[in-house]
Amino acid sequence: MDIIVLRPDATDDNISVIVKKLDSWGLKANISKGTERTIIGVIGDTSQVSEEEEDALKAMEWVENVLRILKPYKLASREFKKTNTEIKVGNHVIGGNRIHVMAGPCAVESRQGLLEIARKVKECGATFLRAGAFKPRTSPYSFQGLGEEGLKYLAEARQETGLFIVTEIMDARDIDVIVKYTDIIQIGARNMQNFRLLLEVGSAKKPVLLKRGLSSTIKEWLMSAEYIMSRGNHEVMFCERGIRTFETATRNTLDLSSVPLLKKLSHLPVVVDPSHGVGKWDLVTPMAMAAVAAGADALLIEVHTNPEEALSDGEQSLRPDYFKKLMDSIKPIAKAIGREI
Repeated sequence: MDIIVLRPDATDDNISVIVKKLDSWGLKANISKGTERTIIGVIGDTSQVSEEEEDALKAMEWVENVLRILKPYKLASREFKKTNTEIKVGNHVIGGNRIHVMAGPCAVESRQGLLEIARKVKECGATFLRAGAFKPRTSPYSFQGLGEEGLKYLAEARQETGLFIVTEIMDARDIDVIVKYTDIIQIGARNMQNFRLLLEVGSAKKPVLLKRGLSSTIKEWLMSAEYIMSRGNHEVMFCERGIRTFETATRNTLDLSSVPLLKKLSHLPVVVDPSHGVGKWDLVTPMAMAAVAAGADALLIEVHTNPEEALSDGEQSLRPDYFKKLMDSIKPIAKAIGREI
């Protein structure tokens, strides 16, 4: 909220009301009276003005419009930081020239199964192992994950393969145990607006992979990142995983336009999860190729040695041989745009 446009019939008393309101918020008013309109330029940190307070101004009958120049998502915006944020995890940099691939099963199902998949994706060129120890499921009767036991298996896989770990947190009460084992904390789509959880993760000293909510707008997504960053953790990356639309041919509608749009609005890295975006294994590779072309900094791919026996998301999981083909397919695209896998 940086410019307030008044209606032609606004009086000096009306203007005085607005000036006093701004003053109560610690802001100053620069009044410019034209022949047709009076415009009030707001001076000060307007990012502290809430949407409710802005709506209260819009409700005044002598106010025609209220415009924001500075974004409400201050810390995540390009205005706050012009250069791209690069997030270091071990010897890897997310947001730099290299496009990283985070691959693995939807859930940690067993020690041996996880280690086998970890070895396979490592051989194919993945740099991160993704798998859930705590699983958010639509049905309370579905497999919910192995909990801390699953986290221990992930740590063992990291020790053996050198792959860094990405796993999801569902409950703020699990923050200590999650931080103990993982390298990147994932916030799932269903928790994108779990603001208490976002604040807790914001206090952690771990990079955060923030997935887009099922029906969330870009602005809502950016504001969720702002919650995390407001607590001091600026190592946040967005993850586009498809949104819910009227289309039923795929699991979700993968919004690849969000990648260049986020790059324009924010300095934070952008990851794409084509597996959840389409929900069908044979569509994952072409959408991964498109994500690389769109400018994604990393991909999140579900891989399973026996998808037909997977305890969750088997339909969208690639077998290791198909994952190898995906890796081969995205390399020339990355090279064509001046990047590498």
